[in-house]
Amino acid sequence: MILRRISRGLLHFILIGLIILWCMPTIGLLVSSFRPARAIASTGWWTAFVPPVTFTTELYQEALSRTGMGQSFVNSLFITIPATVIPVMIAAFAAYAFAWMEFPGRNVLFVAVIGLLVVPLQMTFIPILRTYNVLGLTGTFPGIWLAHAGYGLPFSIYLLRNFIGSLPRDLFESAYLDGASNFDVFFRIVLPLTVPALASLVIFHFMWVWNDLLVALIYLGGTINVAPMTVTISNLVNSLGGNWQVLTAAAFISMLLPMLVFFSLQRYFVRGILAGSVKG
Repeated sequence: MILRRISRGLLHFILIGLIILWCMPTIGLLVSSFRPARAIASTGWWTAFVPPVTFTTELYQEALSRTGMGQSFVNSLFITIPATVIPVMIAAFAAYAFAWMEFPGRNVLFVAVIGLLVVPLQMTFIPILRTYNVLGLTGTFPGIWLAHAGYGLPFSIYLLRNFIGSLPRDLFESAYLDGASNFDVFFRIVLPLTVPALASLVIFHFMWVWNDLLVALIYLGGTINVAPMTVTISNLVNSLGGNWQVLTAAAFISMLLPMLVFFSLQRYFVRGILAGSVKG
């Protein structure tokens, strides 16, 4: 009994230490965002608690006062919400088809879709950008929606197909015997049961699209009318690296909405991660 308590206490101590180490960069960034720019450039963030303690919101004021920051926040919302909903809904339909519908070449097509997971994004930029230039989609919201949807679909289909495939077969057989169509089964049985997995996928997609910089730069460029927050924040630093201190505050401004989304869907996220790991 004593040995068990000692081992459990040691495990808790190690876990707490790992959590502190993992959170240390974020804590340092948060503390630095409330320090004067002069102090950030000359001393480490841990010295902020040494008297005389000086905290200020000047970096947040500077970040928020920059031209285009408000427009960029709206642009990020306008990019992220459709770019999250589109692939999740398409993936849900495709995952149900791959899991429970019989059609020729189903397994081959599923393997081909999953194989796209290993294709580097960088290999697709030039051919897709050339196609966008021909179609006039470069620098437009529909173009970035389609790009994010295409990049996110393989992982989304893989995750949802495994979840939907683990649902009891009796549910589907009973529904089919009662005369339900695939459309009825999908909307009345599959979707309600896959809410945890869908919520987890929404979190993943929202975080990825909201924090994306590379794809936005390639397909949207730096035009203020369509640029998301990541592009605007990256432009806060000049070509010689000056004024980098303001990035500490801008980073936390950009983090507020993703954190709100994560914590509001956290219970579904945990259920979605654990779903299917235990049967019974």
